[in-house]
Amino acid sequence: MQQQKRRTLIALAIVVVLGAGVAGSVLRPWHSGEAHANTPPPAPSIEVAAAVGQTITEWDEFSGRLEAVDRVEIRPRVGGTIDAVHFREGALVKKGDPLFTIDPRPYAAEVARAEAALAAAQVRAAHAKTEGERAQRLLDDNAISRREFDERIHAARETSANVRAAQAQLETARLNLAYTRITAPVSGRVSRAEITVGNLVAPGVATPPLTTVVSVSPIYASFEIDEQSYLRYTAPGAGGGQANLPVYLGLANEDGHPHQGKIQSVDNRLDTRSGTIRVRAVFDNDDGRLLPGLYAKVKMGGGAPHAAVLVNDRAVGTDQGKKFVLVVDKANKLVYREVELGPNYEGLRVIRKGLKPGESIVVNGLQRVRPGDTVQPKAVAMAYRSELEPRQAAPDRKQAASGKGDGNEGKPVS
Repeated sequence: MQQQKRRTLIALAIVVVLGAGVAGSVLRPWHSGEAHANTPPPAPSIEVAAAVGQTITEWDEFSGRLEAVDRVEIRPRVGGTIDAVHFREGALVKKGDPLFTIDPRPYAAEVARAEAALAAAQVRAAHAKTEGERAQRLLDDNAISRREFDERIHAARETSANVRAAQAQLETARLNLAYTRITAPVSGRVSRAEITVGNLVAPGVATPPLTTVVSVSPIYASFEIDEQSYLRYTAPGAGGGQANLPVYLGLANEDGHPHQGKIQSVDNRLDTRSGTIRVRAVFDNDDGRLLPGLYAKVKMGGGAPHAAVLVNDRAVGTDQGKKFVLVVDKANKLVYREVELGPNYEGLRVIRKGLKPGESIVVNGLQRVRPGDTVQPKAVAMAYRSELEPRQAAPDRKQAASGKGDGNEGKPVS
């Protein structure tokens, strides 16, 4: 009996021990998870830079195309066979230089015929004039009737008109003969000969051009500016006026804008679809480097120097059409700040409104944080665009399509 009680007590003790172990194994993860959940994650380390305050002279940059001041399509004014081409393709020609010769022989013959017709008309007119004078004397002596006198006077007037008609026909024949020698109407650069020697050409606007000539200097640069730039610079009453507005131009392979020009004209209406207005500037092109059709980088503006706030473009985000930056406050929290952008200035973006000089903003990893987040700011210098250019390699196609970056946005280059 006692031995059975002893066995029962041992079994109960084993059950209690096993139950305590199971309960501990169940409760321990729950308690540790609760403690882990109550521990906040560490604040992310984010690179920030101070907004640059600087006195600048503001410029606006636009894209455009070069256009020739004069562009002439050379078409024949008389028909015939091309006898000669007098120019080298792509060469510079002066106004009046010969370009083509059309077979002049038919037109020279027409000039000779018109000259003969004029001579005959002049002879008839002289005879009719003599007859008219004789008729006047006979009428004074009552030797002829009034009717016969009138007929002779009318005949003299008719032959005189025939002389003028023959002179006009001769002038037309001479013009047609002159048109067989096609010359450059303006000075400039000539294109290739579209129709060569031996081909038959016909006059008229619908005929294909023989070649084209474009003027070289000066040259136009046409570009479009937005409404705000128009009101600020080129509108009537804007400071300085169009004539005093400096304009600079650079080609696609040139650093900066080495060519200086001036505004030549501004269009008479704003395009409501694009919100822009067309502007034309004129530049000297004595060396012929500026070629019509080339891409043009145009810089316009200037004015009095003024204080401005500058940041790198990587620090600026887009939120449903609005531009913003994330400012780090004294508690290391991120504050959403809407800003108004200005033009680029020496590699940095001008901030017109919304930011003060010296305020710290996120310049790298903008997509990894949100307003209200607490961060560990890591101060870096505001990187200029020229400093970032070595890192701007072409992105991977898949990466570009997905819209994901490499995580290095905004990092300054050491």
